[in-house]
Amino acid sequence: MLPESTRTRQLNGSCASLVDMELFLHYSLIPSLAIILVLSFLQRREHRRQRDDTSYLLGNHFGIIMPLDFVGTFSNRWSYGIAFGATANKVMFLFSEGYQPLQVPQWAQAFVLLIGGIEVGLAYFPFFACLSSEFRLVGSILGFCYSLIWFAVTVLQVSQCPHGQFLGRYETVMFYWPSLLCLAFLLGRFLHMFVKALRVHLGWERQAEEKSVLEAHQAAHVKRLLRRPHPREGEATWFQTRIYEWDPCFQFPSRMIGTIVLAFICLYLFIVIEFYVFVFVQDELAVFEGKLESYVASVNQTGNLTPVILQVKELITVTKGVWVVTILPASLTCVSYLFHILACYRKHIKKLWAGDKHFLPLKFRNPASSESVVAIARYSGWQIAYILWGYLIIHVVQSLCGMAIMYGLVLPVIHNQALEMLQGLGIGILTISIVVGLMVLQVRIAAGFFLQPKLSAADKQKPLALNNRKAFHNFNYFLFFYNVLLGLGACLSRLFISCVLGTWLIARIDRTIMQSGYEGADMGFSAWVGMLYVDHYHTNPVLVSFCHILIADHRERKLQQAIKYCYIDQSAGPRVSARSRTRWLLLQTLVNNPRLVMLRKPKSGHSSREFTQILLTCSDC
Repeated sequence: MLPESTRTRQLNGSCASLVDMELFLHYSLIPSLAIILVLSFLQRREHRRQRDDTSYLLGNHFGIIMPLDFVGTFSNRWSYGIAFGATANKVMFLFSEGYQPLQVPQWAQAFVLLIGGIEVGLAYFPFFACLSSEFRLVGSILGFCYSLIWFAVTVLQVSQCPHGQFLGRYETVMFYWPSLLCLAFLLGRFLHMFVKALRVHLGWERQAEEKSVLEAHQAAHVKRLLRRPHPREGEATWFQTRIYEWDPCFQFPSRMIGTIVLAFICLYLFIVIEFYVFVFVQDELAVFEGKLESYVASVNQTGNLTPVILQVKELITVTKGVWVVTILPASLTCVSYLFHILACYRKHIKKLWAGDKHFLPLKFRNPASSESVVAIARYSGWQIAYILWGYLIIHVVQSLCGMAIMYGLVLPVIHNQALEMLQGLGIGILTISIVVGLMVLQVRIAAGFFLQPKLSAADKQKPLALNNRKAFHNFNYFLFFYNVLLGLGACLSRLFISCVLGTWLIARIDRTIMQSGYEGADMGFSAWVGMLYVDHYHTNPVLVSFCHILIADHRERKLQQAIKYCYIDQSAGPRVSARSRTRWLLLQTLVNNPRLVMLRKPKSGHSSREFTQILLTCSDC
């Protein structure tokens, strides 16, 4: 009788869903374009065309709508992040190059991937456009309906074929639950937007004021710069020093939040896909091991290849075990990188705000403007790709380290060779200790015999002035031949350390893994620096505060000028304030129309009868 997992795989191998997600993606462009047209029709164009332009016939409708501001958006950040998370499944299909809407030659694959990316972008464009639309009521209705369609279709796909051919039960659920969770959040978000917009439309709530150029956290940052720092502000706990310190005067832009959320979900999906592949390879290896066992049994374990076959089986078993065990540390490493990237972004952008560029290589301290603009478009996608490929490379490196530990320490103990293993380990450690000791001894001898004494007792080290020159030259001569051999080990250690650090930090786009002078070849780091400069030039709190002051002053001047034009037809005389003039006109109107007094709300301290008596007295005068 077949195992339950095998029966589940066979059952789902013939499972045919009524919904083809790839075909649905094509048809989803129809409502997507309809929503885009509706929002574009409602969007007013700021500058109307001339009459000789054909677009003049459209009036001031059909303005350009944008999904979100990738530079200066700090509000509604998590909604945008969850909307990015809803695209994770399609992003993974694009990453694996599994989604190709057209069949073209190999040399044209780049254009096909570009068309596929644009199609996916159009399919998910309404989520972002409805979240950022100024017309909250219409945007919330359209966004809710579109999210409901995607949610219903995804649920239908999962419910009809919940199991898979690799992991068995609930394989499809494991793959689609992040997107379902994001779509459910968007449904709740659009519903909340609709209720709030409806209350404003009915007059139950006040409409939100026009959004200011200056954000609250940016104003708080500028105020903190202008006030005298408190003595206790410099004190920090161990967690704030070593892990993270929350700053109320700083917020990450929506682009960074969306990138991190999408990177988390894509990393999870990548690990799931990797495990799918591992299960498939494990089944193939199980068939191969069965053939090896049948061969060993056929020769009654006396064949010449029997020891080799046993070693191959042991290698397969160890490799499978090490690969599974290293999934957790590799994934935790990449997750820690995602949090560390946020911390590095805040640290680097604050240094740029303070005018400190010393943390950047020399050639990156004044990047080209065009490269920076392109970099901010590349960064989010490249960061996700670096994390995914970095996870795979780190997983392979950790698996190799695990294999070395297994064959160097564990398997000798299992095969009753612990004494030989300890002997070899001791000899290796002793050899390395002697080499390192001789290197340290050279430094000690140089500091004790070949340098002149300190000039002052307060000096930290001796001056770079030679002493005992004859002994020094003999020291150099006799160590020359030894250092040739020592240099070979140093060269190999340099290569080994560079490979380990390079592969370990491959997912870190916030720092270059190239040597000094070759940083320009690191395209990921170039995108990081360009993105930092764009954010620095467009979201610097001091610059934004200055622009806010200029805009507010300009509006105040226009208001004062409008008030002055209102009274330009009046005769010249003593200048009075607008408030006094309004009160005088009100008094004159009430004196000429005493019945209006009874319809006005009485002031505090005076009743309507007393105020009427005052007006009658004034009229008699």
